Amino acid sequence: MMGRILIVVFVAVIGVSFSACSDLPRVRVLHDPLTSEEHVRLGLAYEVEGHQELAAREYDEALRKEHGYMPALIGLGNLAFDRGSLKEAEAYYRQALSTAPEDPGVNNNLAMVYLTQQEKLDEAERLANLALAQGGPLQPYVLDTIAHIYIQQGRYREAQTALKNAEALAPSYDKALHQRLTQLQQELATFHPRTEQGLDVEH
Repeated sequence: MMGRILIVVFVAVIGVSFSACSDLPRVRVLHDPLTSEEHVRLGLAYEVEGHQELAAREYDEALRKEHGYMPALIGLGNLAFDRGSLKEAEAYYRQALSTAPEDPGVNNNLAMVYLTQQEKLDEAERLANLALAQGGPLQPYVLDTIAHIYIQQGRYREAQTALKNAEALAPSYDKALHQRLTQLQQELATFHPRTEQGLDVEH
């Protein structure tokens, strides 16, 4: 399955320790010294480490600091998506889109919600194409999403084209993406061998 776009802003989290120090005195902080951005950075670090509850807490804190803060909404949407709460993920992504309607990461992730639900595929295609039109480094990941949408719709030749374009744009360092694209191309050729020759598939 295609990969949800996790990192919507590129951050460097330095000096974050997740080890518990039970022998140290607990300090109650009455004034939160962190900015919304810093809470999201910390939340993303927790998310990468697999600490979902701690990540959610940091994203919530970011929203308390700044109502409607888009990166925090995306973070909460991503967490909801990962635990299978698709309606909740949709709600968070929709809130984020109200702030930045053309953001490619949010549009792609919302398209993935509908694709996973196997519903609103026309809307999923519209969102993914809007994300693709923004250009930038997310293009191969969005093309991966588009290929899956086309497969769901039975548009196998268009899916093959999307996969080839994704492979051409995929960064060399992302081995997982290359492997996923290659596997899907092989599956597509197996299920519908005529696409290998660039021929239309009969329905």
